[in-house]
Amino acid sequence: MEKYEQRGVSAGKEEVHAAVKDLYHGLYPKAFCKVYPDYMGGDEIFCNVMSSDGSGTKSILAYLYWKETGDISVWRGIAQDAMVMNLDDLLCIGATDNFLYTSIINRNKHLITGEVIAEIIKGGKEFMDRMKDFGVNIHLMGGETADLGDCVRTTTVDATMTVRMKKENLVLTQNIKPGNVIIGLASYGKATYEDDYNSGISSNGLTSARHDLLAKLYAEKYPETFDASINASLVYAGTKKLTDALEGTSLNIGKAVLSPTRTFTPVIKKVLEEIPGQVKGMVNCTGGAHTKVLHYIDQLRIVKNNLLPVPPLFKLIQQESKTDWKEMYKVLNCGTRLEIYVDEKYSSLIIDVAKSFGIAAQVIGHVEASDKNEVLLTSEHGEFRYS
Repeated sequence: MEKYEQRGVSAGKEEVHAAVKDLYHGLYPKAFCKVYPDYMGGDEIFCNVMSSDGSGTKSILAYLYWKETGDISVWRGIAQDAMVMNLDDLLCIGATDNFLYTSIINRNKHLITGEVIAEIIKGGKEFMDRMKDFGVNIHLMGGETADLGDCVRTTTVDATMTVRMKKENLVLTQNIKPGNVIIGLASYGKATYEDDYNSGISSNGLTSARHDLLAKLYAEKYPETFDASINASLVYAGTKKLTDALEGTSLNIGKAVLSPTRTFTPVIKKVLEEIPGQVKGMVNCTGGAHTKVLHYIDQLRIVKNNLLPVPPLFKLIQQESKTDWKEMYKVLNCGTRLEIYVDEKYSSLIIDVAKSFGIAAQVIGHVEASDKNEVLLTSEHGEFRYS
């Protein structure tokens, strides 16, 4: 069994997909987000799209860093994490403006203070204000903060986001076809709309990152930050401290794993304006990472043979954990997070737009016909097949 599953987490969430298989999956079942009739307006040319997601166990890292250093500002990035995990999923179906957003914060009041909640809210407002400068309007519609100490060890920060858009503007993965190339956008570096270098970690795979990197001392000091039923050998099994430098970057390890999840919305908004109707599909490589596309295709082979370089944090996670690279690419984006599927003639334009925002991008592969859905990933670390 993969270590990720032994820690109580599933990259593919197969049992969840099985549980919901009989539910209504919207107008386009293979769409990256669920697309529903226009229940809000009752207009046939519009549709409603919704996403629910959150910062996952990244909030535990914020808790650890705050407790160890006293730096309460790290909680601001957690708000962005929860928002972007929804925003960029909606982005993948072509939504770029007028998002309605609500947050859900569950906390153990004995550990998570009002000052922490204030920092989370402040971080959310800062992010929304920044996106507004790019014509991306996110409207806060309230939320809920609940004291659930009997259920929650520290805190969870989750969100729901919805958008109403014209059906003609939808980007649907069902349109991905053999011959398309795949443009990969980097999760790491410093975008023009970011304040600091971003490690690229986003908000998935943090259970692995936390336990594989950090030393056992954190288990002893903060037993509230892990599930006591996990095999002790898998709990904080690394050698690093949060304040250790991350070689090759300006960040320490704590700040690296807490890099706020990058949004690609300003980039894609410009791409869709310049080549309307030409993007065939987009995949946000979060949960399931480089295998996520398997949920959205039909009888296609996704060949990824030119991924962007693996940045320092992911290399360190692999070195500390000795995790097989096949599992690494299934759990973590490893530097290449957003995939754009297009005809080859548009690749240069998309790459140039990404670079204008300070984001590395390149053709990372292509699409082939196949008798089954599969991903064939080739890198310097080996050739891996997923189906």
